[in-house]
Amino acid sequence: MAEHLLLVEQEADWKPAFPRLPVVSARDYLAGGELAQRKDLRVINLCRGYRYLSVGYYCSLLAEARGHKVIPSVRTIQELSSREIYSLETEELDALAQRLLRRRKASALTPTAYELTICFGHCDVPSLEPLARQIFETFRCPILKVEFRLQGTWRIGAIKALPLTAVLEEGEASFFSAMEGYLTRRWHRPRARLAYRYDLAMLHDPAEELPPSDKKALALFVRAGKALGVNVELIQRKDYSKLAEYDALFIRETTRIGHHTFRFAKKADSEGMVVIDDPESILRCTNKVYLAELLAAHKVPRPKTLVLRRENLMDAATQIGYPVVLKIPEGSFSRGVFKAADRAELTRIAGRLFRESDLILAQEYLYTPFDWRIGVLGRKPFYCCKYLMSGDHWQIVKHESDGRHTEGGFETLSIAEAPPAVVRMALKAADLIGDGLYGVDLKETPDGPVVIEVNDNPSMDAGVEDLVLGEELYRRLIGEFVERLDRRRAGKK
Repeated sequence: MAEHLLLVEQEADWKPAFPRLPVVSARDYLAGGELAQRKDLRVINLCRGYRYLSVGYYCSLLAEARGHKVIPSVRTIQELSSREIYSLETEELDALAQRLLRRRKASALTPTAYELTICFGHCDVPSLEPLARQIFETFRCPILKVEFRLQGTWRIGAIKALPLTAVLEEGEASFFSAMEGYLTRRWHRPRARLAYRYDLAMLHDPAEELPPSDKKALALFVRAGKALGVNVELIQRKDYSKLAEYDALFIRETTRIGHHTFRFAKKADSEGMVVIDDPESILRCTNKVYLAELLAAHKVPRPKTLVLRRENLMDAATQIGYPVVLKIPEGSFSRGVFKAADRAELTRIAGRLFRESDLILAQEYLYTPFDWRIGVLGRKPFYCCKYLMSGDHWQIVKHESDGRHTEGGFETLSIAEAPPAVVRMALKAADLIGDGLYGVDLKETPDGPVVIEVNDNPSMDAGVEDLVLGEELYRRLIGEFVERLDRRRAGKK
């Protein structure tokens, strides 16, 4: 029979008056040694917190790596880290909460909120025990504080993992009674999750300042996957070694060449996975010099553009004129884009950019109050936005010298509302790149639309690009993965 092991962050967290149980400090457990070799341990992680890369997080992470059965698991820690993520698992729990809480006397509840502490699936309110058990089975964590809010009906507003040190003296007896009951039961896995047809990894960076999708959008992708039978899991750079465990990869982190995002795309492609964006698309879109030549070769209208070296820098002045826009080959969200009003600025800005790249781009300055963005997916128009210039600035995003930035407004439209010529030009440009997901930026001029850029990995934020399509935007994107995976399973490309 498996033995139990309780982990505490500091030895003093386990008070002298507490029961005599096998307790080990997190430091000793992380050190490895004999404990790491054991394969029959049930680990109860009672650390002071489970924040990403904290001691508590690493205890659960290494327990899983060592084959120990541990609560909370890393998956549970991840789910509890964001309301946008754990709310996807609470629909059934909300229904049970409504049934049980509405029966309680009004005096037992505040008008709009109620808190419940759950220890190993038990609480001090007998009528709410079924709810406590089900919450624990969904988010298996030793101690949980659950906040219910009355918003028409009673719903779960927040779930938080609590440390052992949060147990008050008057609650210690209940805690140890619940823990004893848990430790004497046979270990069983949490209730079965939905059976999924495919597993999709979604690469993101929680610390990225301007990510392609915000947290709420990421959660909506997860929800869309669940509805379509796809298990969408958020992964990060550290998960590179397990990438091949998935069927597909969706990159929601700003891509660059010579960057781990490109390595992820290459790895996924070499493993035969469906990947958006694929490495070829990243190569073609990320480098603006390549993109400029590609558009020119296929006679796609664009602002007057020159590829500059140090020795032909002044061609920007003679062939384009001032003001002239200068760009580094790789950049995103208006980074690395500058405007030179005269020779002095041209020389100064170019000198700085040439330290980063042997080639830079000069482009005709065309001011418009907004840029069109046509999202293209699988060679079909997907969504449409107008991105307005930042106030008193000539770009959509204004980057300050101190690292801050301000963004202009936006207007989301249906594809049918966009000028047909703009949509046709966007599709023509995107077709030169591939059949992935692209955001084509265009300006309208008296001579017709011109293409500014074709972006791989375009923005899809909740409340912006999805304002017209709503959750259908996320379902279409996940649906594209399903169609491609189905074709591969059938032996078709």
